[in-house]
Amino acid sequence: MADPAPVKATIFAYQVGFGDCFLLRFDYDDASRRHILIDFGTTGLPENVAADFMLGVAKDIAAKCTERDGDGLDIVVATHRHADHISGFATKNGAGSGDVIAALEPAVVLQPWTEAPEAPVDWDGPAGGDPVKAFAARKASLEGMHAMAKQAVDYVAGQRSLPRGLAGELSFIGADNIANRSAIENLQSMSKERLFLFHGCALDLSAILPGVRIDVLGPPTLAQTDSIKKQKSSDKDEFWQFAPRRFSDAAGLGDGALLFPDAPRALRSKLFTEQRWLSNRIDDANAEMMLGLVRSLDSQMNNTSLILLMRAGSKTLLFPGDAQLENWQYALQSELAPLLDDVDLYKVGHHGSRNATPRSMWKRFRKKNRKKTTDRLTSVMSTKHGKHGSDDKHTEVPRRTLVTELDENSNLHSTERLAAGVPYEKIEIALH
Repeated sequence: MADPAPVKATIFAYQVGFGDCFLLRFDYDDASRRHILIDFGTTGLPENVAADFMLGVAKDIAAKCTERDGDGLDIVVATHRHADHISGFATKNGAGSGDVIAALEPAVVLQPWTEAPEAPVDWDGPAGGDPVKAFAARKASLEGMHAMAKQAVDYVAGQRSLPRGLAGELSFIGADNIANRSAIENLQSMSKERLFLFHGCALDLSAILPGVRIDVLGPPTLAQTDSIKKQKSSDKDEFWQFAPRRFSDAAGLGDGALLFPDAPRALRSKLFTEQRWLSNRIDDANAEMMLGLVRSLDSQMNNTSLILLMRAGSKTLLFPGDAQLENWQYALQSELAPLLDDVDLYKVGHHGSRNATPRSMWKRFRKKNRKKTTDRLTSVMSTKHGKHGSDDKHTEVPRRTLVTELDENSNLHSTERLAAGVPYEKIEIALH
């Protein structure tokens, strides 16, 4: 007897503010269904919602996954560990949003190879073609990144003189990179099987998801790309080990020795006007330095994002998490790059940031056009303006020029355009 074939894909794009939460449903010709939850997090809720908003989203996901007998949540995908992608998986004494998802008992959890927690620090990643089922990640490096992020948040909390925009961006990016221990541990335990994926690995989920092929375009391992090896070397020797100490010393948060230990000290309120001006400029410079480091940290974490390309029936669906340019560069020069030519649905990377939709990737999408043909590219974006980047510096997220391009050349669905109180947008795609 032939396996059932998927005939329709439905994407529920939840309005979670600045974050990602997509429930993907496949309907089959035998009337069965399969469900995949791709990320579940936020770092900036929609306006005027209750504090337990994400619990309500989790309950809605559970209802959709179980509305018919035999249905369930089959696969959970956590593209990377940024809070705006996994914070919803956090548990709370059995009553949190993450508890609701865990109770659905997904058959498998998919994560990038960097997430397996007990490998040697200097491990370069898997070199073979099979999914990694053993523990395999750079645990010490991740802990260093989280420590740096927390120091940035603590620094902002202790400073009252920083410009509002600078303080806001530093605090926001820092908070997004702080380890969400509860969510991480829940992802580690909610399923009997976890697969840690990397570019080109052999992934066969046909027993769970018949008729759907999933190709993993990213992230590459350190063994696969020399450029990341080079970055890794500098990270190990310089960035992740030394930068947290510099943060701590500059912010006065640690026990490092001061540059001039014997110099007299004074409270800011006791300084002369000219001295306060200089003190404020020093604080601003420290914050700008920290912001540069935290932005780099943020990019590094984004470049561990899974890039999953799903083929079902005649359609191709692309979910790249927050993958940025360095992650994409490896995929775009690989033998898997031609698969991008026929993409029918594109989940816009990194909430619409300028460096997560590379032009070289965008050019490959043959179904984008201005004619609004029946097979025109569909794009889906989860975002919230004003939370990340700067309009003045043309780094705002979502980037206005990208949104214009998406509007003109694809059928764009953006959660930011949903009316207040509308929980999600439902996008249906026939697969024949």
